[in-house]
Amino acid sequence: MTGQFMIYGATGYTGKLMTRMARDAGLTPVLAGRSEAKLKSISNQYGFEARAFDLMDRSAIDTALADIDLVLHVAGPFSATSKPMIDACLRTGTHYLDITGEISVFEACARRDEAAKEAGIMILPGVGFDVVPSDCLAAHMKRRMPDATDLVLGISGLGSTSRGTAKTMIESIGDGTRIRRDGRIVSLGRAPERDIDFGSGAKKSVAIGWGDVSTAYHSTGIPNITVFFEANPQIAQMANLGGFTRFLLSRGFMQRRLKAREDAKPDGPSEHERAAGHAVLIGEATNEAGERVVSRLRTPEGYTLTYMTGLDIARRVLAGEVKTGFQTPSLAFGPDYITGIEGCVMEDLNR
Repeated sequence: MTGQFMIYGATGYTGKLMTRMARDAGLTPVLAGRSEAKLKSISNQYGFEARAFDLMDRSAIDTALADIDLVLHVAGPFSATSKPMIDACLRTGTHYLDITGEISVFEACARRDEAAKEAGIMILPGVGFDVVPSDCLAAHMKRRMPDATDLVLGISGLGSTSRGTAKTMIESIGDGTRIRRDGRIVSLGRAPERDIDFGSGAKKSVAIGWGDVSTAYHSTGIPNITVFFEANPQIAQMANLGGFTRFLLSRGFMQRRLKAREDAKPDGPSEHERAAGHAVLIGEATNEAGERVVSRLRTPEGYTLTYMTGLDIARRVLAGEVKTGFQTPSLAFGPDYITGIEGCVMEDLNR
């Protein structure tokens, strides 16, 4: 390996954060994206090389990746951007990481497993808050209960989102609430609700189609998986939209209107919000006998954790810590990977 890695999407909220923290960590990524003008501004600020290219231009991508060992792809929505980048990585022998949380993208990546092995590369989506902590927690629950048949993951502490993340959520409105049942991903018309104690008493929580509906199955083989978020008004409203409303909001003209509203909002959480925030995740596994194990994981705020894990995994891959084919975070680095990240603490709540 030459040690060259690229951050594609360096001009977005998460990309800028990744770039700044890469500089602070002594890394020298090649910055990339579509806008040459925006890239030039950032590259001049940090002294990094910049390469502008569109993901629809096959020749330009291949040229840009020719000397790159690893791409850290942070330009969503990944439902549109992941396939052309992965195609290029397969052609050029470049390892692929991204920060997607989209179930369909994880499943598409899993289908590229054999192609990635033949190309000698690793395809590892979801190296940020989506889904490193929850995937490692899922694998930990499987380790605690090897015969588990049902897995519940609960997530609390999500703060404000970047515009890119919000637009990705808007694109998924038409999908309904997705869970895994008997090994298959299914969509529910109405989101299940339950109380979850994240450490300060029971909180109403609502099921959401989080990436672990895909990845936790690949990591653990547990056939029944549901992911819950601590309910706030926006999450509860989106989760329980009626079928006809979902249909209307998924149409092109409504999508454009909803996304335009996001453009008027701040890029993402402020430095103060990130520093003050944290997340708590609950894992609950049960088996056919009704036995139950519960664990809790505390992490830094989501965007902070995203740059921490994203850059740490990039560094590991560049050092040769690679498993070819499709991987999840826990398959690549083990269930205990997350507790090696500063500020992450796992606790088993029963024996």
